[in-house]
Amino acid sequence: MSDNNDVQATIEQLWIYPVKSCAGVRLEEAELTDTGLLYDRAWMVVDERGEFVTQRELPRMALIQPSFKMGQLVLRAPGMLSLHLALDAAEDPATVRVWNDTVEAYDMGDIAAQWFSDFLGPDAPESLKRLRLARFDPEVRRPSDPKWTGGREAGTQFADGFAVLLTSAASLDELNARLVGDGHAPVDQRRVRPNIVLGGLQSHDEDRVGALTITTDDGPAVIEPVKPCARCSIPDVDPDSALPGHVVGDTLRGYRADARVGGAITFGMNAIVLEGDGRTLRVGQRVSADWRFD
Repeated sequence: MSDNNDVQATIEQLWIYPVKSCAGVRLEEAELTDTGLLYDRAWMVVDERGEFVTQRELPRMALIQPSFKMGQLVLRAPGMLSLHLALDAAEDPATVRVWNDTVEAYDMGDIAAQWFSDFLGPDAPESLKRLRLARFDPEVRRPSDPKWTGGREAGTQFADGFAVLLTSAASLDELNARLVGDGHAPVDQRRVRPNIVLGGLQSHDEDRVGALTITTDDGPAVIEPVKPCARCSIPDVDPDSALPGHVVGDTLRGYRADARVGGAITFGMNAIVLEGDGRTLRVGQRVSADWRFD
């Protein structure tokens, strides 16, 4: 890490995950909203009780690949016909739960429910054989934890808790160096599921920066890293095969225990949006910040 207080970086990658815990979509540009990148975690798979479901329970969710085409969200999965959902579609009101938050949302109907149940249900526990797809209601406010936002109002959709997940290319490079050094294959950014990947930083500098100002065509966008991202088993799910493993988690445990979150294993930073609702982020844009000294 440099000794001065001037951080200069660039946006190297942009990702969104339209359906929570399914595969991501890598973009060259993305609209920033006050709850994160547009369409990021706007949909979520739930069980019959409305409880959210992720790769932790159903690793095959990693094989569901979203894309966008002519005003539709298109979902593809091995052995399945594609599911097409209009981006503005929503059916009956529904109440769903994501972590400790109960949220009013919309159910996406029986066809979507059958599609997810057919693909994920056969190998699922009995309680997860019948699934439904929910859509976040943009009129609903789901606040991030004020303990980490410093009391500032900040929201997200169906992400775990914050609007944006920030990582750096160098942090993944370090993880891969450790994996390869131990005789394992390297992994790519899909394992750690970022929204914004920064280039031009040293490993885990994202842990130590303050508010980031992104230079867009329409003026500055500002996001602030506020909480280290504690990691579960999902980075150990192979995004190409959906087979769970343990090597990535074992490697991270060797050097990423984080006292800021009670010794949990962390990789990347959760961030909130301070400025820039409606502005377009693009790969290659300049990012500047000051170092944060806690």
